[in-house]
Amino acid sequence: MQAVILAGGQGTRLWPITREVPKPMVPVAGRPYLEHQLRLLREQGVTEVVLLTGYLADQIEEYFGDGSGLGLDIRYSREATPLGTGGALREAGPLLQDTFLLIYGDSYLPIRYDLAVQALEDSAALGVMVVYDSRGKPAPARKNVAVDAAGFVSRYDKDAADEAQLDYVDAGVLAFRRTVLAFLPPVGEVSLEKLAYPRLVARRELRALVTGQRFYDIGTPERLRVIESYLSHDHYQDAVSR
Repeated sequence: MQAVILAGGQGTRLWPITREVPKPMVPVAGRPYLEHQLRLLREQGVTEVVLLTGYLADQIEEYFGDGSGLGLDIRYSREATPLGTGGALREAGPLLQDTFLLIYGDSYLPIRYDLAVQALEDSAALGVMVVYDSRGKPAPARKNVAVDAAGFVSRYDKDAADEAQLDYVDAGVLAFRRTVLAFLPPVGEVSLEKLAYPRLVARRELRALVTGQRFYDIGTPERLRVIESYLSHDHYQDAVSR
């Protein structure tokens, strides 16, 4: 099982912290945030990792190197110029296995990642999106996903103004077949969230894996404080759930 992590964003909502430090390297509970993600992968036996870097990439690459210090095999795909989440994934194409996990570099979801890959292999879809079920409880982020009775993502709206018909939140973990790259234009900047996901939804090629495990992220100073408290207790070792 291969994990691909989107780690190239600028993290402008965390400025001034991210003015000189890339968002994945922001300290959380005594370690760079990205190290917590990588340790969670290793705990589950995932050792093949591709980091999609961009902004201040040298800091990430110099710190983690080839990953051997964490028991991982890390390779890098670095953007020369910002290409968006879709463009970054497209540029990493030669490094991708036939199926892979895609993890957002600012999102921490302590579930069994093999469940997402297995859900993909058990279906004919091109992708599986792990979604947090926020029905009847506060959502940790804006609700942006609807799921139909057959278990497909029926709507994805990253910037939804009206959340009335949306009960789930994209939890930042997906599983894809490499053929999903065909849904991306061959050049230029492109967003997975605004272009690829809606295309997959329209073709019923994106299944949902629902979880009740809330996710954490470092997208804002407030959320950074929440995950700091959570990870201070080494939850990545003992809080993996379905």
